[in-house]
Amino acid sequence: MLTIRQDIPEGLLSLQAHELYKQLDGPTLFQLPGRRTPPIFISVLLHGNEPVGWNAIRDILYRFQNRELPRALSLFIGNIEAARFRQRHLEHQPDFNRIWLFDTDHLSNTISSMPEYRMAHQVYETTTAEGLFASVDVHNNTGLNPHYACVNRLETPFLHLAVLFSRTVIYFTRPQGVLSLAFSRHVPSVTLECGQPDNPLGEAHAIEYLTACMNLAEIPTHEVSRNDIELFHTVAVVRIAPGKTVGFQEDEPDLRLIDNIDHLNFRELPHNTLIGWQKNQSELVLRTADERDREVSDRYFHLDGDTLRISRPVMPSMLTRNIQVIHQDCLCYLMERLTLPEQVAAAGE
Repeated sequence: MLTIRQDIPEGLLSLQAHELYKQLDGPTLFQLPGRRTPPIFISVLLHGNEPVGWNAIRDILYRFQNRELPRALSLFIGNIEAARFRQRHLEHQPDFNRIWLFDTDHLSNTISSMPEYRMAHQVYETTTAEGLFASVDVHNNTGLNPHYACVNRLETPFLHLAVLFSRTVIYFTRPQGVLSLAFSRHVPSVTLECGQPDNPLGEAHAIEYLTACMNLAEIPTHEVSRNDIELFHTVAVVRIAPGKTVGFQEDEPDLRLIDNIDHLNFRELPHNTLIGWQKNQSELVLRTADERDREVSDRYFHLDGDTLRISRPVMPSMLTRNIQVIHQDCLCYLMERLTLPEQVAAAGE
């Protein structure tokens, strides 16, 4: 399922993300030489409706067509089939950012038999075998969110990679199977969230960041100052219960969300904030899992008659009006502010 190449085919850089299928048969790993080694690993299009990573890296590669790259590059282009239809993933596919799970103790037979899983394992083994400089996974999102970076370890190199992109940094350990979590075992790793796909500022920001990373001689080793970072911890993921529907005013769903639901992203919501209205008032239609995969919906939400409200101060991210994304992924993530641990904060602060 995976194609590995050592060159960029002629004409590829002129293609939009939804046109890549014309030259690439499927997931493709490009291993390109550069002035410095080890290579940086950059992943784009894990989700086919998030073209910012491809747009950014093709701009960089176009500028270096006749020049040596400042650093060797392992470029992974993921779900080309879904990108053709501008979908996160197709119905017959798993989410390409949930297949990077290589702990055999936690693998089900269903997951391990997927060709997409075997493809991810091949990418991982191939790129980490000889060492990497860093790993960067580039995404868009569908709701109103600021640009921010995510890390899976609260360690100095990870945080430096993150604040190079944004002072807003999210630390998370769930969901399992995401690419950055897998690569964080071997190399400083970061996920970039570059806003909505139709906003050119996200592409410009990604180009600036990836160019800076490729020109780094080393990742700084000094501690990150608390003044340079706003750190949040993802404490729970909120999904719609199986078989339940969600929508807005024009629908008659089990859960009708407020119209401007995505305006609540990255706002510290007080107790009793209105989220929406439930048709059935007997139990919550939400399923909320904490970092240990425990059901904790009652901790964060409650019903007041038919209204669904927040039960405790919390900050959501990834809220969106895209119903398909809500069902394919989640309604949102819930975050709390996190103080930078002393061992990775600047001394004397």
